[in-house]
Amino acid sequence: IDRAGLVGADGATHAGSFDNAFLGCLPNMVIMAAADEAELVHMVATQVAINDRPSAVRYPRGEGRGVEMPEVGVPLPIGKGRIVRQGNKIALLSFGTRLAECEKAADELAAHGLSTTIADARFMKPLDVDLVLKLARDHDVLITVEEGSIGGFGSHVLQTLTDNGALDSGLLRVRSMILPDEFLDHDTPAAMYARSGLDAKGIVAKVFEALGKDVNTETVKLA
Repeated sequence: IDRAGLVGADGATHAGSFDNAFLGCLPNMVIMAAADEAELVHMVATQVAINDRPSAVRYPRGEGRGVEMPEVGVPLPIGKGRIVRQGNKIALLSFGTRLAECEKAADELAAHGLSTTIADARFMKPLDVDLVLKLARDHDVLITVEEGSIGGFGSHVLQTLTDNGALDSGLLRVRSMILPDEFLDHDTPAAMYARSGLDAKGIVAKVFEALGKDVNTETVKLA
């Protein structure tokens, strides 16, 4: 799926906003999203290796991050995500290329004394249930971040949490960050994501909102 997420000058009609929602309800579907160009290489290899069910891999329009590229693609374990950075208070669970913004947000949160785990889900379906439940158990706040509409990755994570009783104690604070429920006029992708609240600044603000604090006025360390 080319043009996942917002597409800048291509305009509102070309944005890849809804595929997570409409593909996620199909039985046996495998849905992947690449966090960077190296991950895309491995996901294409994963698709080639899948021969018993349909699959989709989503990637954005535009340039990659400039990461080191693998010589060959290696099929990924189906339905398994990865921990990119380990913390103990805030968990950012990314699906797609917002991972880079999660890393920037984690740096800013660290400056406020908020130890942050970053996880790359890689798969929306099948979802890495063990990873999701571990993040829920080990953190006070869990934020999902995706380049898609309501009904997609965040909805699958919330369903998993409720099915496994992970919200029953009322201690975990969960928020899902998605694209706004509107067609966005064309602009640069960076400006569009900022307007949607899906940049590092928006992620930090969402964490403080979940904690019941205002990032603009918070000055003390939150150990």
